[in-house]
Amino acid sequence: MIEVIGDASRDGDWALVRLSVDGDRVVAADAPGLERPLEGLTLLEAAAVPGETLAADALANALGPIFRAAPSPGRVAVAMSGGVDSAVALLRVGPNAIGVTLRLWLDPDGPDAERACCSPEAVIAARETCHALGLPHVTLDLREEFRRAVVAPFVRSFGRGETPNPCIRCNGAFRFAELLAFARRAGADRLVTGHYARIVRRDGRLLLARAADEAKDQSYMLAGLDPRLLERIDFPLGETSKDETRAEAAAAGLAAATRAESQEACFLAGGDYRAFLERQGLAAAGGAVVDEHGTELGQHAGFWRFTVGQRRGLGIATGEPVYALRSDPATNTVVVGPRESLACRSVTVRGRLFIEVDRAEAKLRYRSPAVPARVEATSTGFRLELDSPAYAVAPGQAAVLYDGGAVVGSGLIEAT
Repeated sequence: MIEVIGDASRDGDWALVRLSVDGDRVVAADAPGLERPLEGLTLLEAAAVPGETLAADALANALGPIFRAAPSPGRVAVAMSGGVDSAVALLRVGPNAIGVTLRLWLDPDGPDAERACCSPEAVIAARETCHALGLPHVTLDLREEFRRAVVAPFVRSFGRGETPNPCIRCNGAFRFAELLAFARRAGADRLVTGHYARIVRRDGRLLLARAADEAKDQSYMLAGLDPRLLERIDFPLGETSKDETRAEAAAAGLAAATRAESQEACFLAGGDYRAFLERQGLAAAGGAVVDEHGTELGQHAGFWRFTVGQRRGLGIATGEPVYALRSDPATNTVVVGPRESLACRSVTVRGRLFIEVDRAEAKLRYRSPAVPARVEATSTGFRLELDSPAYAVAPGQAAVLYDGGAVVGSGLIEAT
């Protein structure tokens, strides 16, 4: 027998839930504000009990750390963000689903936390979607774990003069590790998410692949997933367009049908990453802006404020457009030059090839088109020789290799 407590507060109001739990069953509960008593319910059944927002929050905070359920054939864990994509994924899975939402760390000084996929508002929306369908929902409070695993490396990477993509680290490693671990605790066979991606079989192996809707494809962000995990994962929206997803949610009467898109780099909560980095301790120390020959052209207020390919905000006038080519943390300098100096034909990547390939389509930034390339395996990843120059390729960004739409390799760019 254990005693657990969960509380929640908002706008000066406060709620408390106190549970006595034996195994996976609630034997006593002090939980005002819920729609029905919890005594005698399993933890799984208790997670499906709706109530007033604060009371439901308090119950979720009590259940999250202790939640477990006996295995049940066909049970599916569905990652819920509070948005339309995960809501439709839940809808398609059917009645043997359990929703799970990760509450992640957000910059308290960010101006627009409500649009983040892991905000308190998103958690409430995800839970209400599940409860409206009569399904259980569990919240996992992973704020500190996320801060250590994703936010701190993001700050350190900028401090090394790199241009990191925290969504790659979050989706390709942290998020799915936590979700799959939860699925096991919840007795679920599989994990379902609302990502726009597909899973294909190639030479007897499962590989991640691009979604049918190329405009919404998220395979680049998921490319770090170990293919061995794909046996336990489903992406039911992989063949669906965003318009079809919203229409399906609207037809089902789901409130998420009109919810706005969540932000990238959600932990910034809508804020500017430069201001965030300064608050996280990167020094606003002035230094020189130099050309490729080392001639000083101006001053900057911190090398980490500039990313490869940046043109605006350099604060210099040269008579022709110049771009940030690289930063040197050791000397606190930013090197600038003409656009042609951004071109690169060779890229070294720390990562792995999922299958052996001699050639592939290499996507080197999320918003950039893939470039055909020759691929050479190395002891720590692979090296790319591009058929045509790529521009503004930055250390710290992800390199994702595609062959026929399937992800055949991924890693982080080390050098160009």
